[in-house]
Amino acid sequence: MSPKRRISKGIQDEGYFHQREGSATLRYPADQLPVPEVGRYQLAIEMNDCIVCDLCAKICPVNCIDIEAIKATEDIGKTSDGTTKRLHAAKFDIDMGKCMFCGLCTVVCPTECLVMTNEYDRSFTDPKELNYVFAEMSVEEAAQKRAAAAAADLAKKAAKEAALNKPSEMKGAQQ
Repeated sequence: MSPKRRISKGIQDEGYFHQREGSATLRYPADQLPVPEVGRYQLAIEMNDCIVCDLCAKICPVNCIDIEAIKATEDIGKTSDGTTKRLHAAKFDIDMGKCMFCGLCTVVCPTECLVMTNEYDRSFTDPKELNYVFAEMSVEEAAQKRAAAAAADLAKKAAKEAALNKPSEMKGAQQ
């Protein structure tokens, strides 16, 4: 025979402190309390919507978000809200062992790709498993993108110097 359970009530409900009958213990994971909609639990990111702006990493009070961006030589696509992506995410790691679940990173995200999920039941024996890797770029691909970005920057710098030197040559020819 199953023991009688208490009715789940909020602390503001009348009679909350007068419940005397029934079991207050849940048989977890078979029985679970409903998760509040505004709860702050595990972080998740939709990388296709991330513009690698680094705002989440800058606002994080415990520095649990590690991002490495590589400038793209051209636009690499658009997010679901139409924002143009101009940076590659060579690295996007979140160390949930350090995370204090404040939710600041989700507030500053301009594309709303970083969200708090309602998933809270995570336990691991190895602390390294708490480091979530979201970027899908390999080390070799990141090296190629860095080299392409460096070459594009050098070409841009050379073109700028050439444009700056042209007017002085023209002035010399006019005199």
